[in-house]
Amino acid sequence: MTRREFAGTAAAVAAQAQTQRRRGNVHEFSPGVKIALQSGSDPKTEDLDFVKQLGLEWVTLNTSGAAANVENFKRLKANVDAAGLKVWNIGNANVHNMEEVTLNLPGRDAKIEEYKQFLRNLAATGVYYTTYAHMGNGIWSTEREVVRGSKGRAFDLAKADKGQWNGKSFPAPLSHGRAYTEKEIWDNYTYWVNQVVPVAEETGIRIGIHPDDPPVEPLGGVPRCIFGSFAGYKRALEIADSDNVGVCLCCGCWLEGGPKMGADVITAIKYFAERNKLWKVHFRNVDKPLPHFVETHLDGGYMDMYKIMKTLVEVGYRGAVIVDHVPEMVGGPKVAWAYNISYAKGLLARAMEEVKRPAGSFRPGL
Repeated sequence: MTRREFAGTAAAVAAQAQTQRRRGNVHEFSPGVKIALQSGSDPKTEDLDFVKQLGLEWVTLNTSGAAANVENFKRLKANVDAAGLKVWNIGNANVHNMEEVTLNLPGRDAKIEEYKQFLRNLAATGVYYTTYAHMGNGIWSTEREVVRGSKGRAFDLAKADKGQWNGKSFPAPLSHGRAYTEKEIWDNYTYWVNQVVPVAEETGIRIGIHPDDPPVEPLGGVPRCIFGSFAGYKRALEIADSDNVGVCLCCGCWLEGGPKMGADVITAIKYFAERNKLWKVHFRNVDKPLPHFVETHLDGGYMDMYKIMKTLVEVGYRGAVIVDHVPEMVGGPKVAWAYNISYAKGLLARAMEEVKRPAGSFRPGL
């Protein structure tokens, strides 16, 4: 073998090893749709009892700041485990919607390092999924509005004047003093994902990327050109080129976007699930698409949520389904959660019966 042939063979072997590494190091999820409850940052005994009373097994938790450390994560998980429940993911608001990363602001590399450590902390805790959002100037909402007698989160483009995230406001018309280009947003995403993928693969953690909320572009001078459309998602996943980077599909955001998303929510679910990229679903409904929408109870919006649930069962989805952003109800938050989660459970039971798919079954490859 010549030196050139040897070098070529070595390069091919290295490339194959890289491909195998990037295609094989994911923590497998157990079969079945897992309806879960968001249980805050440090659920008390009564909160976990509420989860069990709803007939659920899974919870998601939120943290930020100094609480986002491995010792606290282990404590939280131990408390949930002791209650006979399971943790699907633990969030960290400090490394979610990072303006430094999305907009290449001072402190970007430090934020990325903080995110990498967050992934390592999760893996050390035994949690292998996390949701990430790439919005540079937060979630935008306007005054809450009444729908079917309940106040729900709303967005009216004609009245939108600021975004918000983690206690910070991002005012219009230019949240960061200038308009950004789509190329900048894409370049900054590429920079982030290329650094994060090796750590996700090393730890076996899956990162599900949440859609922009709302998927209006631009907002405050920042294009929402990546996670505000089906085409943007496909390109972003191709850039990541890793089995550890996929989708947290928020049905509410997808329905907010409506036709501008470039594919309806059912098409998106099938596409991402067929490629084993769909790991968490935010089960949420709205009254109509942009430019003005109000979040509704699951049975009160323009989407028949049964169609979504049935599709999840049909594709053998084995991730979490989170009922979130529920409108207010008389009796307080737990009444609102109980109503909407019970509705979701009913949809799942109906779908399982209609599809005739046992809870433990799944389609090959998922």
